[in-house]
Amino acid sequence: MKTVSPMKYTYQYRIYPETSQKLTLNNWLRICRYWYNRMLGERFNWWEQNRCPINACPLISHLPQLKDKPNYYNQTKQLPELKKAIVEVKHSGEHLDFSQVYSTVLQDVCKRVEATFCRFLAGDSKGNRSGKPRFKSQFRYRSLTFSNADDSWLKFSSINSKWLYISIPKTGLIKVRTHRIIPDGAKIKQISLTKKTDGWWINLSLEDKSIPEFKTDKIQPTWENSIGLDAVLDKDIYLATSQGNKLPSLKPLRTNQDKLTKVSQRKNKRKDGSKARRKARKTRRENSSKNS
Repeated sequence: MKTVSPMKYTYQYRIYPETSQKLTLNNWLRICRYWYNRMLGERFNWWEQNRCPINACPLISHLPQLKDKPNYYNQTKQLPELKKAIVEVKHSGEHLDFSQVYSTVLQDVCKRVEATFCRFLAGDSKGNRSGKPRFKSQFRYRSLTFSNADDSWLKFSSINSKWLYISIPKTGLIKVRTHRIIPDGAKIKQISLTKKTDGWWINLSLEDKSIPEFKTDKIQPTWENSIGLDAVLDKDIYLATSQGNKLPSLKPLRTNQDKLTKVSQRKNKRKDGSKARRKARKTRRENSSKNS
């Protein structure tokens, strides 16, 4: 019997954390960024200390003492020790408290470094290697991932269906603007908070077992199942196909230019700053967007 894997997709919503919650999340980003750069630096040190120059014979030249390769497990074991005391950043003098950050968020940082460094050394499944990983600045590290999230984290509001609340550990309830409804039967598998220029956003990774994953069949292109398209741009013809069909151009701006001119003239006759002028300007903007 053929098994069908469940459908997985992601919904993104805008969230509105309070001022104290923003300070907490920004502090988490700072700690995670330091932890990411620290682990990446350990891997770079191992990489430099466990290889010899390409123009030197390893049988003659002196090799340094080999060290254990940093990996996800031995770097994750450092977290309990880091949480016991305040960590001081040497170059900035900051004091970071790792115990304030949720544990799975710090573990996800270890997974990111592991995946990034593996792509640099061994490459992906096809053997394609990526470039050397870079240290993250505050503009390049902007997300927090909670891999153990589930449906119990969501708190629906009975007053207004457009809003719900997400319960983030060590942070509290955060208001979420639901511009689209979460489908029935969808289960939350992971939550990610992202800081953008216009505020904070949340990504809900959902899994729906009622919707099977759609896999397209590999179709080999032939002359029978292929079609050619060519832009003509001659008179009223816009597109021509290899089957001889010709598609006319709609030219909405040219056909509605007189209407837009009348709307603009009507707006210019209104008094500056008046309600009628604002209404006419809105009408012209709507007509322009329809014809663009």
